[in-house]
Formats: sequence, C-alpha cells, structure tokens
Amino acid sequence: MNKSELLAGKDLLKPKVKPFFEEMTNTFSYVVQDPNSNSCAIIDSVMNFDPASGHVSHESADEIARYIEEKKLSVEWIIETHVHADHLTAAPYLKDIVGGKIAIGEHVITVQETFTKIFNYKSEFQPDGSQFDHLFKNEEVYQIGGLSGIALHTPGHTPACMTHVIGDAAFVGDTIFMPDAGTARADFPGGDSAQLYHSARKILRLPPRTRIFMCHDYGTESREELEYKTTVKEEMENNIHVNERIKESEFVAMRDKRDKTLGMPRLILPSLQVNMRAGHFPDPEDNDVIYLKLPVDLLR
Repeated sequence: MNKSELLAGKDLLKPKVKPFFEEMTNTFSYVVQDPNSNSCAIIDSVMNFDPASGHVSHESADEIARYIEEKKLSVEWIIETHVHADHLTAAPYLKDIVGGKIAIGEHVITVQETFTKIFNYKSEFQPDGSQFDHLFKNEEVYQIGGLSGIALHTPGHTPACMTHVIGDAAFVGDTIFMPDAGTARADFPGGDSAQLYHSARKILRLPPRTRIFMCHDYGTESREELEYKTTVKEEMENNIHVNERIKESEFVAMRDKRDKTLGMPRLILPSLQVNMRAGHFPDPEDNDVIYLKLPVDLLR
C-alpha cells in the first residue's frame, strides 16, 4: 500500500493492539500485531529505573516479552516515537530477548547534537543516529508482516517526534493527549509550540475513524480513570487545545504560557542520556561502574 492510500484510510487493516502500562511514569507501551500473521512491532517500551538509587530493573519489559512469547509473535520493529524525557526505553533489552530492529525518526540526530553539548560529551559519543538500527524518514512506508505503516514527522514536543500510522491506528507519542488533557509541552530544548500546533493538525487530518493511542495519560481533575485510546473525530471535536475551532495564535499563546509553569520531568536527565543512545547506558569507567551526568542549574 502506498503512502497516499495509507493517509486516506483506504481499505486499511485493523491491527491487534495490546497496551501495557507502567505506573511510575504513566507510560503506555504497545504491541501492534498484523491481524493476518504473527508479525508485530513494539512501541515505546519502558525500562524500570529508580533515580534515588540508580537501580535498573525490567519488570515492564518482561511483561511485554512474556506476552510475545505466549502468543508466539515475531517482532520486526522496536519503535521509539521520540527521545523520551520521562522514562528510559527498554529497547535493547527487548531486542536481546525477542528480536526486532530498534528504530526512531531521522531527526534524532538534531536531538543528539543538542544534548551532546548539554552533557558535554566529546569523542565518547557520536551524534549521527548510528546507535539505532533504522532511522525513519518522513512519510516512509514500512511493513509489519502484511500490515502497512507510515512514519509521519510531527515535531514540536521534540524535533524528532514521529507519529506512526499503522493500519487504522495512530501512535502519537507525546504530541497530543486525550481530548480533555490537550497536548504535550513544547518547551524542551528544540521544542516549538507553533510546530506542535501544525503537527497536531497533521494528525487530525487523518480519517476521522482512525484510532489514536496515547503514550501517556495522567487523568484530569474531573477524570481519575486513565485512558489510552481515542479517535481523530473525538480529538477534532473535543480536544481542549487543538480542536477544529482553535487557531494557531491562540494555541501558541496558551501553550507557551502554560509551559512556563511546568517543572522538569523527574527522569529527564537520565532518560535523555540513555534514550538518545537507543537505550544503552554510557560505557563503564575504569572501576567498571556506569555513571550518568547531572548538569547543575542548566535545565529549568
């Protein structure tokens, strides 16, 4: 299927989508399966990390691996929608267990260049995207068995954000949230609220029946129960930040004002150092211990 047919929603297959929830970071990960085969992809996996002790564990990833093994699925892709700032990815851990190619958008290089400077990395890290098995280009079409997917560049939250439209399902990362929660922030280095508005509009031009799957949900003052799925139609009609009635200037003013009130995510510094390496930690030092950097008074 070509990209025009995919974006128009012509005769799309409906993938099987299994959600997994990691409570500490309010992250939804997904296994997306071709309905006519055992081929699948993993989207936005989580490695469990305790920032107080530096302890790493893999309960969340093991839950995904058990599901894949029980269903006898074949993993073709391990996809990151962007370089997450609120959780560490378990992509390489899962690759070792269940296989698949680790992939992210090609603009990860921009993110790597930015944070190579912030963390003062020198020759020990090359910001060229080579840490990943595959870099998706905008509107690149790919396959999960007989199921077609297309990667759409949707920057604003970060420069490297991509929305993956797989059959009738769109995995939007941190671009937009449930209708009563609005949109993601746009104030991280390289973020841009105007870009985020246009990226949201790109998503909302998909067919109205397209299912949208969240990477995060935090509930709202009036909704305690967490949700992970909506539709383009519901977002276009009811999203409090980017519904069809809201203009770009209104959105930018709202988003910029709101972002100034937000603190940094609790795991932003360890997450970025690991996630821009495709989930790998820096090499151990001469005492065989791995260290992550903590720049003081740099991100506010």
